[in-house]
Amino acid sequence: MSYRDDVKMIKALADENRLAILELLQDGEKCGCVILEKLNVTQPTLSHHMKILCDSGLVDSCKDGKWMHYSLSLEGSKKLQDMIQHYTIDVEKSADYPKCSKCE
Repeated sequence: MSYRDDVKMIKALADENRLAILELLQDGEKCGCVILEKLNVTQPTLSHHMKILCDSGLVDSCKDGKWMHYSLSLEGSKKLQDMIQHYTIDVEKSADYPKCSKCE
């Protein structure tokens, strides 16, 4: 992944409504109408959030008539986990991580 892709994913996560949407999708695919019912947003606002989530790769979508159906992306979830590991310390190996000698 590139920094640009990482930033897209981080920006997609940096909103309360989008986090709520991801949480709603944890138990499976949802129609946009169901997501709209659960959130206190307008349809255009939901469309905006869903575009950001889909463009980031975290959410997959498919059209069914006039409604869109959304689900968490397995590939996007894997990329998010890989990205977090890339930028953070491996917790299992944290005992071996060098610390600042002045702070100990």
